[in-house]
Amino acid sequence: MTSASNQGGGSRQRRGRSGGAAEAGAETEATNGKPHPRLLDTYRNEIVPTMMTEFGFPNVMRVPRVQKIVLNIGLGEALTNGRAMEAATNDLAIVSGQKPVITRARKSIANFKLRQGNPIGTSVTLRGHRMYHFLDRLVNTALPRIRDFRGIPRRGFDGRGNFSIGLREQIIFPEIDYNQIDRIRGLQVTIATTAENDAEATRLLELFGMPFVRES
Repeated sequence: MTSASNQGGGSRQRRGRSGGAAEAGAETEATNGKPHPRLLDTYRNEIVPTMMTEFGFPNVMRVPRVQKIVLNIGLGEALTNGRAMEAATNDLAIVSGQKPVITRARKSIANFKLRQGNPIGTSVTLRGHRMYHFLDRLVNTALPRIRDFRGIPRRGFDGRGNFSIGLREQIIFPEIDYNQIDRIRGLQVTIATTAENDAEATRLLELFGMPFVRES
């Protein structure tokens, strides 16, 4: 019994190490010679110790982290404007630094003249270094460029540690040339974390610099 238990424990430990190595590899992947993400160092050197103290996490592996960031543009207009998809995809590629994919309708809806398989949007999923670079630009460059900006509402959490925010204009990203776009379009940004609840996720994003509206 003891031998079997030890073997099982060793197996779990090996799986844990391999899982941790995979996560570390995802965080430290190289991305076309770009500089090392500043926010990755902030996470390791400042955020992890702070959250371990505040939440009493027993080890660094328990501290929540950002898993991925998904950018999405919905395009109902693509049904009547064939160039809209190309323009939106190009904007998303410029903002994210990664090639987006086209999302298609899963089922037909007669009232909207929508057929299964019709292109209805474009999206991109960021991980690793690109994810941290985008988060840095979002928090420190793009959001402050919003007209009359007073902070991000906290209602975008889903109860499972993930946060979504809708941006009305793609031109808040300085990479977008206003003179080169066909029209103003909004996009949705979803930040997926490993947090088990919204309190942990909120504090994680606050420490990354997310400018939430101050609670009264």
